[in-house]
Amino acid sequence: MSTLLDLMRSRRSVRRFRPDVPPRRLLLDLLEAATLAPSASNKQPWRFIVVTSRPVIHRLAGHVRDAVDRIAAHVEPDCAPAFRAYGDYFTRFEGAPVVIVAAYRSLHLLSNLVDASLPEADLARIVEMERSSGLIGTSLAIQNLLLRAPELGLGASGMTGPLVASDGIRAALDLPEPWEIAALIPVGYPAEEPPPTDRKPVERVTVFIEEESP
Repeated sequence: MSTLLDLMRSRRSVRRFRPDVPPRRLLLDLLEAATLAPSASNKQPWRFIVVTSRPVIHRLAGHVRDAVDRIAAHVEPDCAPAFRAYGDYFTRFEGAPVVIVAAYRSLHLLSNLVDASLPEADLARIVEMERSSGLIGTSLAIQNLLLRAPELGLGASGMTGPLVASDGIRAALDLPEPWEIAALIPVGYPAEEPPPTDRKPVERVTVFIEEESP
């Protein structure tokens, strides 16, 4: 019997898919797993836009390509080919039969309680904390989705590169304020088996702050 750790170790970011669209019941199962994630004050600050329309997916990719073109015009010429190659990854979702757009909104709890005399720096930190809380909660939901996908025979990956065109994507989806986009998640039946990727040793990314010995 596999453990959760086994699932984490075997999960892969899938970027190539078969063309057939998974049935809605599988997509709803996937999203139910996402909505089981924890969130600050259990506000569940997420929304998921499930796009299966090929014209809309192509339109989203077009906005991303336009943004990459605009940025490339301001990249040093020697670095432009490398940026172009990098920017090509931002539209990889275009080949997926399903694109889930994960959106979030900021919490408004503490910022509604404080008065106008609060120092500006403290208010700025509160606003940033509330925005980050919405993004972090939705990121946890995305991780649930990514872990559930292979159990359903699906592949998926979380993409933030397309956010260089977040305004265009918002407009194409008619996403109202105050919702912001956390990531695009291409989903489908996998057409590849990606190899495992290297991970930094846990000792390299961990710092312990401990009581000093007497």
